[in-house]
Amino acid sequence: MPLRLFHSSGDLMADRRFEFARDLQLKGDLPAAADLIEQAIELAPNFTSAWFTLGEIRAQLGERDKAIAAFRKSREADPDDKHGAHLHLIRLGDEQLSEMPKAYVQALFDQYAPRFEHVLVNDLGYRAPSLIFKAVVAARVAAKKPALFKRAIDLGCGTGLAAAAFAKQVDQFTGIDLSPGMIKQARATGLYAELEVADMIEGLRSKDDGCVNLVVAADAFVYLSDLAPVLSEAQRVLASGGVLAFTLETHDGNGIVLGEGLRYAHSAEYARDAIAMAGLKLLTLEPASPRVENNEPVKGLVVVVEKT
Repeated sequence: MPLRLFHSSGDLMADRRFEFARDLQLKGDLPAAADLIEQAIELAPNFTSAWFTLGEIRAQLGERDKAIAAFRKSREADPDDKHGAHLHLIRLGDEQLSEMPKAYVQALFDQYAPRFEHVLVNDLGYRAPSLIFKAVVAARVAAKKPALFKRAIDLGCGTGLAAAAFAKQVDQFTGIDLSPGMIKQARATGLYAELEVADMIEGLRSKDDGCVNLVVAADAFVYLSDLAPVLSEAQRVLASGGVLAFTLETHDGNGIVLGEGLRYAHSAEYARDAIAMAGLKLLTLEPASPRVENNEPVKGLVVVVEKT
């Protein structure tokens, strides 16, 4: 995953103590790390990265109330919440399940962009684009329709792996991603006619009704809690007979959960209901692992739907 986000406190001594604390945290000496972090915060009371890291350490120590207090301080110091303290507060049961801070997602992937493909493909066995491609081709063959599309939108396009998978099937691709760093990488591929820095829903809302024949979202909806808005907008921009294909992470329970990896997992039942509510026809919903994490396949779903 990306290098750790760090925002300097502006105080050299505070930054240095923070660095020492991080070393101790990584070595497992959590009480000593917490003590050093608190010293850094005394020097720089609005040190966002220190408050966030203190929250992590307190959570690791099982000190829930102290962890919550630290994560709240992190968000107070940075209301945009680039570190994602809100997600940890959800995991700790202090806040209700809700959407990720946009600034967090953008910062996460801006950092990740230069090493994204290498880490995903070589370290995590990433295969969401190939899963989607195979599922779309199979669904089109079953319907006796060609798996060829004039215009397509790649939601959360990243560096362009999904567009590469569909390069021979799509005449014109538009990529949408919240991260300027990812858009820069995608532009270098030459696979896209258009590229836009926007979140997925905003990007779709800027498009005309019925303007595309295919929408793909490879490992992108895991950063959305409520799928209703994106499914509704995808349904609107698809032409009649158009296809939406995506992957999800899933779990054995009901509804939506925020997993340990700070990505949303949607149950199969939730996905079916959301698809039906959006007025889309379900063609494929099958178990499929999009990647490996901690040496274990991530539980997932590959989904293909059609606008009738």
